[in-house]
Amino acid sequence: MSGGSTDLHLYNTLTRSKETFVPIDPNNVRMYVCGPTVYDFAHIGNARPAIVFDVLYRLLRHVYGPDHVTYARNITDVDDKINARAARDFPDLPVRDAIARVTETTTEQYHQDVAALGCLPPDIEPRATGHIAEMIALIETLIANGHAYEAEGHVLFDVRSWQGAGDGLEYGKLSRRSLDDMIAGARVEVAPYKRDPMDFVLWKPSTEEHPGWDSPWGNGRPGWHIECSAMAGKHLGTEFDIHGGGIDLVFPHHENEVAQSRCAHGTGSMARLWMHNGFLQVEGRKMSKSEGNFITINELLRTETFGARKWPGEVLRLAMLMTHYKEPIDFSIRRLEEAEGALDSMYRKLDDRALAAGGSPDPRVLAALANDLNTPEAIRWLRADIADGADGEAQLAAIGATASILGLLQSTTTAWFDGKKQSAGIDSDVVAEQIEARLSLIAEKNWGEADRIRDTLLQQGIQLKDGKDPETGARITTWEVRQ
Repeated sequence: MSGGSTDLHLYNTLTRSKETFVPIDPNNVRMYVCGPTVYDFAHIGNARPAIVFDVLYRLLRHVYGPDHVTYARNITDVDDKINARAARDFPDLPVRDAIARVTETTTEQYHQDVAALGCLPPDIEPRATGHIAEMIALIETLIANGHAYEAEGHVLFDVRSWQGAGDGLEYGKLSRRSLDDMIAGARVEVAPYKRDPMDFVLWKPSTEEHPGWDSPWGNGRPGWHIECSAMAGKHLGTEFDIHGGGIDLVFPHHENEVAQSRCAHGTGSMARLWMHNGFLQVEGRKMSKSEGNFITINELLRTETFGARKWPGEVLRLAMLMTHYKEPIDFSIRRLEEAEGALDSMYRKLDDRALAAGGSPDPRVLAALANDLNTPEAIRWLRADIADGADGEAQLAAIGATASILGLLQSTTTAWFDGKKQSAGIDSDVVAEQIEARLSLIAEKNWGEADRIRDTLLQQGIQLKDGKDPETGARITTWEVRQ
């Protein structure tokens, strides 16, 4: 292990307790996180698991070594929402071509958006369409094991077939839902060919309007849940260390993954540890298109949809990490302004000094992250380190390593503030001319006109800072963007 003897303590949704993390194989720590369904731009709720599990990935790489961690995050490119979007946007194209157009464009945009949030790419990014054979094989195994059945061109998982050792139904233990609750929730999609309302689809027939693949049950396509079981099983094995995602996926998606995988492979677990980030709401309300507060990552980064301005990706990242990952988060303009102010302060303190390589993260930050990814505490220690000053190369290296494990401060002071200027659409040459005019007015002791220029710039979000050249003693003025 590269990071020494750091013990990780992570909350396990399955046991509802914080546990000491013990990998199955310390030389091959494996984590699977549910990725996007690529039918539209990813919304801000999708950003949260991308950021949370990126921090966990960075921590695991520090503790076990970069070569001993495998992070898989899938792309769901088979889904009825994709089919509907393709039919709407490209009605004149053949079905497969239309779907490919939607999925390729949306996947590329997702990659750009999460990269702007400071997320490292996963080691493996499996796509559902590349694993149809594995899905069919998994379904055949489930049928052979008596855990699935064919009905009217569909194949369904037989939930009641999965009985525990003397303690009744195994299904529902991850989400801890009662049998009555699960039956009530399943009734919305009860079909006459189901043996039980809780049974769920593994394979369904396709028509000319849908993508389809040959199978023992006819031309069809997979259900959503079987996709992740097949991809995780192929790339990480029948049992692996950590499975992550948003809290909304616990039931039915992750519950169904567990059922399929364990019944197919005869294992005691699919993942040893299940981690879920909390819900996200926007300005105190549930995010939805009907509420008019549905916001994509792309809109926040590249348009003036939220707060009448664009937001740097690092601001979005810090805004997410200021709340513990398990807690619900209220995503608001005020929160973004608070995160931006914190970043401004840290970059200003660093004053363009390079964060030297080769340092070790602050042990207090590591301890906070090792305590179930306590990012708010970790950020407090990072800010304290910077506030205390960094006069030598060793200190700068330590701050650099600490910031890197959080995915923060990956720019320079100049680049950070220049980026804000460009994002705000400010012409630096025009500002420089106004500053020169103000300095001339100050030299003439025309304080009223000098103040007028300063106030006009401030109304545009440009804050001036007066000082003196340390060598000549001449008055100099710097500026930065303050939204």
